Amino acid sequence: MNGYVIGIDIGTGSTKAVAVDALGTILFSTAVTYPAFQPQEGYHEQAPELIWQAFIKCIQRTIRQAKEQPKGISLSSAMHSVIPVDAAGSPLMNMITWADNRSDAIATRIKNSGIGEMLYEQTGTPIHAMAPLSKIVWLKEHDPALFQRTHKFISIKEYIWYKLFGVYEIDYSLASATGLFDINQCNWNANSLDLCAISSEKLSTPVPSTYTRDSTTASPELHTILNQPVPIFIGSSDGCMANLGSFATEPGIAALTIGTSSAIRITNAQPTFNFAAMTFNYILDETTFISGGPSNNGGAVLKWYAESFLQQKLTTSDDYEVMLQELDHSQAGSEGLRFLPYVLGERAPIWNSDACGVFFGIKNMHIRKHFTRAVIEGICFALYSIATSMEDSGLTISRIHVSGGFVHSKTWLQMLADIFNKEVYLIHQEDASALGAAYLGLKMLGMVDNYAELKPATSTSFLPREEDHQAYQTAFVQFRRLYHLLQEEMKQTS
Repeated sequence: MNGYVIGIDIGTGSTKAVAVDALGTILFSTAVTYPAFQPQEGYHEQAPELIWQAFIKCIQRTIRQAKEQPKGISLSSAMHSVIPVDAAGSPLMNMITWADNRSDAIATRIKNSGIGEMLYEQTGTPIHAMAPLSKIVWLKEHDPALFQRTHKFISIKEYIWYKLFGVYEIDYSLASATGLFDINQCNWNANSLDLCAISSEKLSTPVPSTYTRDSTTASPELHTILNQPVPIFIGSSDGCMANLGSFATEPGIAALTIGTSSAIRITNAQPTFNFAAMTFNYILDETTFISGGPSNNGGAVLKWYAESFLQQKLTTSDDYEVMLQELDHSQAGSEGLRFLPYVLGERAPIWNSDACGVFFGIKNMHIRKHFTRAVIEGICFALYSIATSMEDSGLTISRIHVSGGFVHSKTWLQMLADIFNKEVYLIHQEDASALGAAYLGLKMLGMVDNYAELKPATSTSFLPREEDHQAYQTAFVQFRRLYHLLQEEMKQTS
């Protein structure tokens, strides 16, 4: 082996690591899972220490598999988390994740205020309960004692970075997803800070995604694993890294990811604003923005459906594969059965935490395979809604590169091609965010001169079929109409 880089993605359901050589070949991968907690309706929390332990285990396992030290380690992380910590860096509460909706009323208040649109255009972050901006205001108003005790408000990557190096630093990419960061000036946004009633001292120091520290100054936990100095790159957010890891950095190529949640994103030289649909604009590097939209309802909906309706546990890839085989025995449009997949509320493009799931059009001919297909179609239609709002904002999507656990189902991939009426490419089946982090590390170390040198070993293309696209178009029109007709009723369920 002529050297390798470890890319690590600190995700919501697990932390994942990949080892990649100078050709971009995936050598090894590993993952460590951890739970989420929902102490009340709308709350979603995790234990930072469990995620730190998973991070260390991923490095340890990868090096053990490789039987040699890495040339570098590069980080990716889920966005929008908040951990209030004290002066010693200890969490004052569990981490509040992106999926937490407790600050929904505050986000709505900010969005509808006189400064909502201005904040969105300054920060590139949608005004929503997911954003740390709303979360910090919620803590200020609902737990003032904890708010006053907080030394810093940080994310999960900042927590791990502090555990590694004893300093508070945040990459521009994660900062640009907080609602607190001026994406044009690359510093903390004064208007956001005023709204939260905090100073920049309560936040970490922003640094570029290429920022590096040496493992010689790292924590004892890392020293027990590494026996030589290794550069550690702070990296970027998972969404931005997924574009890099999916080879979706050229104009017109969108990266579509379905994990616990889902998203579709496109690389752009400048931010693209649409306050109605609140397209996000996150920084990959100082000259590159990743624009798009996230959905709350990806694989989490499929897991909910399997466990609540089918009384099946989805714990392994084989479990998913067996259930997804049902798609092969049903037709586009699910025989008129529709599913609005908003069981976790929804972000883009409707930004409605009150949105809820709906089955519509049930008839006595519908059996399990129709319900399963309707659920998958609903997840896809939610993503298609985001894509249409992106194109309405002036972004061009010519083809789609996909990643995430769902890629093991060719029928699902063909469904996406038919719904979007665009060519869909499956580049690889590993975690695209962890791969993106590894690719950044390869470039930083000079193991490749530019990302264009990295080519996927294999790719599979799915071309749209006109007949099925027309069937899906009819179903999609009804899908959107149903939401608008039921929007007011959904408020009554919250």
